[in-house]
Amino acid sequence: MIKLTNIERFHKNAAQKNWVLKDVSLEIEQGEFVTIMGPSGAGKSTLLNIIGMLDDQDNGEYHFFDEEVHKLKERKRHELHKHYMGFVFQAYYLIDELTVYENIETPLLYRKVPKAERQSKIAEVLDKFNMVAKRDLFPSQLSGGQQQLVGVARAIIANPKLLLADEPTGNLHSSQGEIIMDLFKKLHSEGMTIIQVTHNEKYAEYGSRVIELQDGFIKEDRITRQEISENIIS
Repeated sequence: MIKLTNIERFHKNAAQKNWVLKDVSLEIEQGEFVTIMGPSGAGKSTLLNIIGMLDDQDNGEYHFFDEEVHKLKERKRHELHKHYMGFVFQAYYLIDELTVYENIETPLLYRKVPKAERQSKIAEVLDKFNMVAKRDLFPSQLSGGQQQLVGVARAIIANPKLLLADEPTGNLHSSQGEIIMDLFKKLHSEGMTIIQVTHNEKYAEYGSRVIELQDGFIKEDRITRQEISENIIS
């Protein structure tokens, strides 16, 4: 699904390069739940943004399914992102002037999904997330955890092939964070590919694989204990 080869990202300071990512190569198969970890400044969010086509690499190759992303123009990359990916942010980024229903509806409007189909999809996801009673509320009327649930609902409403999450529990209390992670685990069990960035070691273990970055390099790439346990059981 995803193949990165010798990906590099840097900032130029006079004649010197300050590396954000250096020589990053990895493959992610469809159906994986991957966690990217590492200290601040390790390049986690930059790597996620490159995978999500929100940022460009300076060197290297990026293949997404059969597309050579590194050769595509910005418009084509935007189209791939819009049709294949959902993104969950730490800061929620809900539109304050729109209700829960309208925030979730936004990606479907961009895709010009017919009204009846939009209504059906939104009703289904509101029921799935136990938020039917919140549909007409505005973001300011919701708790942080509820706002993030809306953010996740908005990200998956168009059935993306890939869900990207940048510190999705970073602004939440532990109980709220566990709700989000349990939801990710359920989405993964239903076949969704997920890549998340987190500092939380407990939440990292929800997935099937952990990639640890340090100073822009891949320090470790390992299967999680949970995945090992599930394979033993099966």
